[in-house]
Parts: sequence; C-alpha cells; structure tokens
Amino acid sequence: MTDHATTTTPPENSAIWSHYREGDFVDCYVTKADCSPREAAEILTRFPWWVSSLMSLRNLLVRPLGLRTSQESRDSIGFFPVAEENDDEILLGFDDRHLNFRLFVQSRPGQVLVGTWVHRNNWLGRTYLRLVMPFHRLILRNATRRLAAVSS
Repeated sequence: MTDHATTTTPPENSAIWSHYREGDFVDCYVTKADCSPREAAEILTRFPWWVSSLMSLRNLLVRPLGLRTSQESRDSIGFFPVAEENDDEILLGFDDRHLNFRLFVQSRPGQVLVGTWVHRNNWLGRTYLRLVMPFHRLILRNATRRLAAVSS
C-alpha cells in the first residue's frame, strides 16, 4: 500500500455493520497512518476551503427542503456529532428526514480505515445521494490522503 487512499471493504468488526440494511450505501478507504480514531477524525474533518464552500452551498440549497444544516451535540468533531466511540473506532453522523449518515474511522497498527454508511429514507435521500456522490468520493479520498500525509 502506498501513502494514499486505497478502496477496501469495511472490516467485519466495524460498528457500521450494526446499522447496515440491504441496499444501503457503504464505502471504505484504507491508508497508512498511526493515530487513534479520534485523532484521525479530527484530521479528516479539517476540510480545505473548497469543501467548506461546498458545504455552505449545500446548506443554502437544502434549507428550503427542511433538511438539517447543522448539528448540535456536546461532542462533535468538525460539524459531525459523535454517534459511537471505542478504543478502535469512532462513528460520526446523524439521522435526518431524507437519510441517515455515519462517517466511520477505525485504527489498526500502521493504518486507518475511513468510510461512510448511508441509509436513504425516501426519494429525497436517494436523489440527494446521487447528486452528492461525485463530491463525496472526491472529499473522502482527499481527506484520507491528507491523513496519510499528516501521519507520515
């Protein structure tokens, strides 16, 4: 494995599988890194300006549809609330009217796995996921590569 993101399957012991239902979207990348899941999540969510700009545009566009534009939580990383956490893995994300979303980060010796799970609740969730998918892949790969660069 080089020091960039490689596509993989989420590990069987990931907490993400307890959320999974047939037809849900799941992706996962692995990269070289030596840090805890929380440390990795903090690095991953330090988005560059262009991602913050895309998120601002997203919030502007979805507000009239009644979708969440921010999350309030005692424990958040970036703009994602912490949903679950243990020594090896952290899940960030939330449930909304249109879809349920989790970003998961799992640490292993010398590597970190990063991925997402999405359950679409209705037609709006299916449409939303189709529209954001090209950006999602770009953002997640970029974030995972930044994690590898910071951790080397």
